[in-house]
Amino acid sequence: MIINGQEFADGDRVRVRLNRRSYEGILMPSRSGNIVLKMTNGYNVGLSPENLTIELLEKSTPPALKTAQHRHQGKQELPTVSILSTGGTIASRVDYRTGAVSSQFTPDDILESIPELSEIALYRGEVLSMIFSEDMDASIWIDLARAVHRHIMGGARGIIITHGTDTMTFTAAALSFMVQSPIPIVLVGSQRSSDRPSSDNAMNAICAARVAVSDISGVTVVMHGSTSDDFCYVHRGTKVRKLHTSARTAFQSVNETPIAKVNYRTGEIIYTGDHIKRDEKELKLMDQMDCRCALIKFYPGMPPDIISFYIDRGYRGIIIEGTGLGHVNRNWTPMIRKAVESGMTVVMTSQCINGRVCDRVYSTGIDLLNAGVIEAQDMLAEVALVKLMWVLGQTSDPTEIRHMMTADISGEINWRSSI
Repeated sequence: MIINGQEFADGDRVRVRLNRRSYEGILMPSRSGNIVLKMTNGYNVGLSPENLTIELLEKSTPPALKTAQHRHQGKQELPTVSILSTGGTIASRVDYRTGAVSSQFTPDDILESIPELSEIALYRGEVLSMIFSEDMDASIWIDLARAVHRHIMGGARGIIITHGTDTMTFTAAALSFMVQSPIPIVLVGSQRSSDRPSSDNAMNAICAARVAVSDISGVTVVMHGSTSDDFCYVHRGTKVRKLHTSARTAFQSVNETPIAKVNYRTGEIIYTGDHIKRDEKELKLMDQMDCRCALIKFYPGMPPDIISFYIDRGYRGIIIEGTGLGHVNRNWTPMIRKAVESGMTVVMTSQCINGRVCDRVYSTGIDLLNAGVIEAQDMLAEVALVKLMWVLGQTSDPTEIRHMMTADISGEINWRSSI
């Protein structure tokens, strides 16, 4: 770009003087005609190119994507933890092409940027993907489950998975069903990238490492627990939802309390809920999934012919987010019966955050049960969707499908509601 007759490139470090004030930072892309700098404090500033002077301090090359090799860091007497990177904000840095952040950190980069991790464990790293979580799909879940199994077989005593927050709960649910684990499998992300002063990536990663060497087996999600930098919550992988678009405390347990709190400063783990302890289960991989499933959110006046769409395309299962206790318009009942008679599994969840489905209270619900609908109890809709994909990957027998969908396999169903 040409600024006041001088040529600069995105990523150059410059000093700008305007109206007796001086600004230093990295030159970012701009489509507005203004000059945009990412300053050393992590924030951006936009400046009009008029009446300013600009000085080149350092030519900079945008960081390149690296491929991580297995690498050990930390004290040799510490337990071995594997970091499996899928990308996301926790593994991101500034993309000088767009001015936004992109997933470019490898596990080694994370260890170098958060040196406190080396006091907790000995690490091995592997990059499985470098994507934001909206690009996640079942094929990557399967690859991830197989990688987790491989690393546990290779001696890892804990697994940390870095993941984008937007679909992290889907992946947590998928792993909860696909991998029966004797050790901790911890998913962690961050709501704000490492270039921001308010980033939560370091604290979340450190707390995740504490959980990875703890006695909490199975799949959990570890994220900020308060507006202060003091503790993280440990959420069960099948009972957690992202409830805010950008707050650091976005992740909350639903229909149960978190498993534990991790004190950021002391490392102490305070248990607040039930958990299966380390080595109580034998390792087992069940990685087959059938993705021919859909999630439908019902709204007033919604026509039932959307179910015909999925029947005609050979889908094997539908999760419906119904209203309240699990209801849809009465006009839906004949179409749902048709879907069940065609061999499709239809499961009812609720749009409500808390509580459980109970289709035995109103006549509408009784009709749905008579049509063959399966109640999801207090499962979250996204967990029910992933579970159905997994169940259909294990069996085609309708009786067994119903049995598995109504059984508590990985803590996804509580048989008693707390409120």
